[in-house]
Amino acid sequence: MAQTHKTRLKLVANDPYLLPFESAIQGRFDYSYQKQEQITNGQPLVDWANGYLYFGLHQTSKGWVMREWLPAASAVYILGDMNNWQKDEAYRLKRIDNGVWEGTWKRSQIKHQQYYKLLVEWDGGSGERIPAYANRVVQDEQTKLFSAQVWTPTAYEWKNEAHPNIKKQSLFIYECHIGMSSEQPVVASYEHFRQEVLPRIANLGYNCIQIMAIQEHPYYGSFGYHVSSFFAASSRFGTPEELKALIDDAHGRGMAVIMDIVHSHSVKNEQEGLARQDGTPYQYFHDGPRREHPAWDSLCFNYQKNEVLHFLLSNCKYWLDEYRFDGFRFDGVTSMMYLSHGLGEDFNGYDCYYTPNADGDAICYLTLANQLIHDFVPNAITIAEDMSGMPGLAAPRKDGGIGFDYRMAMGIPDFWIKYIKEVKDEDWKAGHIFYEMTNRRGDERNISYAESHDQALVGDKTIIFRLVDSDMYWHFEHGHDTYMVNRGIALHKMIRLITASTANGGYLNFMGNEFGHPEWIDFPRQGNNWSYHYARRQWSLADNENFYYSDLNRFDKDMVHLLMTEKYAAKPFMSSPIEVLWDKEGDQVHAFRRGNLIFVFNWSGQRSYFDYGILTEEGSYRVVLNTDNTAYAGFGLADDSVEHFTNPDPLYQPDHKGWLKLYLPARSAVVLKKNH
Repeated sequence: MAQTHKTRLKLVANDPYLLPFESAIQGRFDYSYQKQEQITNGQPLVDWANGYLYFGLHQTSKGWVMREWLPAASAVYILGDMNNWQKDEAYRLKRIDNGVWEGTWKRSQIKHQQYYKLLVEWDGGSGERIPAYANRVVQDEQTKLFSAQVWTPTAYEWKNEAHPNIKKQSLFIYECHIGMSSEQPVVASYEHFRQEVLPRIANLGYNCIQIMAIQEHPYYGSFGYHVSSFFAASSRFGTPEELKALIDDAHGRGMAVIMDIVHSHSVKNEQEGLARQDGTPYQYFHDGPRREHPAWDSLCFNYQKNEVLHFLLSNCKYWLDEYRFDGFRFDGVTSMMYLSHGLGEDFNGYDCYYTPNADGDAICYLTLANQLIHDFVPNAITIAEDMSGMPGLAAPRKDGGIGFDYRMAMGIPDFWIKYIKEVKDEDWKAGHIFYEMTNRRGDERNISYAESHDQALVGDKTIIFRLVDSDMYWHFEHGHDTYMVNRGIALHKMIRLITASTANGGYLNFMGNEFGHPEWIDFPRQGNNWSYHYARRQWSLADNENFYYSDLNRFDKDMVHLLMTEKYAAKPFMSSPIEVLWDKEGDQVHAFRRGNLIFVFNWSGQRSYFDYGILTEEGSYRVVLNTDNTAYAGFGLADDSVEHFTNPDPLYQPDHKGWLKLYLPARSAVVLKKNH
């Protein structure tokens, strides 16, 4: 299994700036194979990561079997409805080997839907615990306490093919949260999302949904990032079968479904989570100062321990196998890869990535996780949330990379926030904007986005709210607009268009932001009187043709459909190169070609241009998208039905280029396609 390379790893060969760090990169590469051989003993990784089939409570042909890894425990019992929550020798587990406890019972002793926990005793104490591998965990409405639940219904019958291959398409991701997907002030359900929201997403043209907060979490307001039960789909949204039906329905619509997976940390709760499961602080986590995350009030996994690797890798395979998820967006990757968790780091040079601050065991885990996921589901999608810019994060393992398919382009939303807040309209530089959209490693694919859920939370502002502010409340109805509304709507469309059209792998939008959802997200908490008012989505605004939200929704749909269906040399639009055609900072105009499309942006808020010349390949062109179209709340100042012909220029005739003369209204963008 161990591999060594006599030739230089492709990651280093492709980037001469990495040559000084070649030994570190080679060392990480070798260590991942050494670790894989050590834990699997030559067994395929995908066959080794089957912890969910061995641990936890399972029904067998003979009855029931329960296994848990609790190395420091002195006694373990099941407490639950089956024994009136009393310590009972009939429900005691026995220690077998390697810290594993096992119990077997007749089928009549445990029944479907019964609630239970483990009573774990250790030297000097005891405590009730939810099994680490519990696949169903439910909160009591009265006591607010969580319990595991026996769950053995009739097996779900899948209707559609698993794991559609959308890697051959440009990736358009609709980031969503099940609980806040209703317009009503409630916790919405998997079934509500399937029936009411999924058709909306399909109609908009997105080919992938990324679902947040799937893994069970005690605090609803954590957005699902303080996980307690890693193998349990959150029961506050419904049953496992209802989640499967949602995924099945999405597959039937040709969409992939990925989930936010949280392996960067775990909630500190002891009764609900993994903390002190066997009485020790270090069973799954680091001991000492590395145990607690200094910023997240949570616990940090010890990726050096083989049992932790088995737990987390089995967790990856479980969601792919049991629920047919099509991959993962790994949360908090920066926090995992550095001992500092990335806090206070500026990551302003390559040397920042190859210091003792890097956590080699966490990097090894991420490498193995990507290997496992792609071995089990070759079409799977993996995305890393990393703000550090670690080289090779989204490069194949065989080339010396960590193996993700994509990395989040986290600098782009930060750029938009800074630009909107700090730069006057007349100082917006078209070339600078384009540079920020395309400043990335050419050999790694990115997910570009103008804003995600992060920018919608209380304490921050969505793009539309930054641009329009309080005028959204009084002037977002047709005929009641103001300068602030018109400016905000125009920039909202332009920002999305340049972000999506320059992406080199995928584009992401958070639920509702496509139509400029008003206000922010605020989950029920003591500070807002436990209100659900801001933890919902007002879909009726997008459906009401009297409001500008419907126009923004229509623009997003047409933009996604255009970029999704566009091909270049039989390849997806986002895999085609970008050619700059024009960049004139004084005019605030920028144009580029990508595939068969030409994108022209006039960022000036004051100047419109008549017969503005763009030098491009000679021929005739037609307009396929215009942000100033009245259908998108624009002014409709140009006639988009006019066919545009290039004007010949003897100077550029040998290159078969001519001047494309266009009318460019202020603060607008137009997309043209060459006629063949």
